[in-house]
Amino acid sequence: MTIPFNKPFLTGKETKYITDAVNSGKISGNGKYTKLCHLYFQKKFGFKKCLLTTSCTDALEMSAILLDIKPGDDVIIPSYTFVSTANAFVLRGANILFADSMKNGNPNIDANKISDLITPKTKAIVIVHYAGMACDMDKIMEIAEDNNIYVIEDSAQAVDSYHLSNSGKRRPLGSIGHLAAFSFHETKNIISGEGGMLVINDEKFIERAEIIWEKGTNRSAFFRGEVAKYGWMDIGSSFLPSEIVSAFLYAQLEELDSIQKKRKEIWNKYHYEINDLNDHGIQKPNIPDYATNNAHMYYLVFRDLDQRSILIKYLQKKSIKSVFHYISLHSSQYYIDKYVGNGCPNSDKYTNCLLRLPLYYGLDKDSQNLIISAINSFYEYS
Repeated sequence: MTIPFNKPFLTGKETKYITDAVNSGKISGNGKYTKLCHLYFQKKFGFKKCLLTTSCTDALEMSAILLDIKPGDDVIIPSYTFVSTANAFVLRGANILFADSMKNGNPNIDANKISDLITPKTKAIVIVHYAGMACDMDKIMEIAEDNNIYVIEDSAQAVDSYHLSNSGKRRPLGSIGHLAAFSFHETKNIISGEGGMLVINDEKFIERAEIIWEKGTNRSAFFRGEVAKYGWMDIGSSFLPSEIVSAFLYAQLEELDSIQKKRKEIWNKYHYEINDLNDHGIQKPNIPDYATNNAHMYYLVFRDLDQRSILIKYLQKKSIKSVFHYISLHSSQYYIDKYVGNGCPNSDKYTNCLLRLPLYYGLDKDSQNLIISAINSFYEYS
């Protein structure tokens, strides 16, 4: 039997809440379950305003609209990320300035490389909390404030993870930048199949965000009784999900603590039972002192592409599915002719050398023992 890379977890209440939503007679967006999800996130994590979206991609695209990104603006993003992080701003005509990753087993943006990329046209820095581990937000926010630049947290992988600031504050990821985007894709810790959320931490964006979210209309204000009628106020799109998606998500949120507990047990088992492979040039994840771990993924960083490829083939023979991802965006087919810079060698290293192991709620101990044993035995005799 094959051990898959991912298997969506169901709490058992998803269909119950979906049925309730259907029976309520309202399954379009911004109903009972959408509001319950918004309230959950605002109470638990202190986000000022939350708006569920159909994807994290949509949340990022809303961010670009809110910041009035337009042709001629520069936006700094990490090269090692999913294409949506860049696409949202490319769609508005922005020029992307790609930042390199950190070394030593942490693919997050290297905060020390950001200042050198800032130009008079730089309007935003988009950071990605890779694997749910915080970027150096103290340094990033300081750079942004000194240069009057907005910060968007791409928190697609970072639900229920935290940044530990120099002042001792423990701040949820997604609550620090001016805006943040989350994903509830089926590969994430908390899922709704497809789905996402925009978080607005700067209050000046809240009113306009609701309008953009509702196809450019003030429909939300109308249903709250704040205006006598609603109409076309701004650009926007149909960013909000149906109540069916929101009902599914709410069932997941009710079990957030138990889901996280189980995922962390699996992550820790990998971390402490896979042998030290430094002699083979293989690194385990490196979690900085300012970051917590939400157990979104467990990965290994290999010496080179050949070494990674050999292990992938070996695990395939053992019916174990492992995956790699993210070709550095600065060298992608779409952007390579547009890229101006000195390269991102650390990002390229992760492109060629990072491998993700299976990690999902339903990964039982016997299956995980097989994975760990396969890796340990392969390098013990190689």
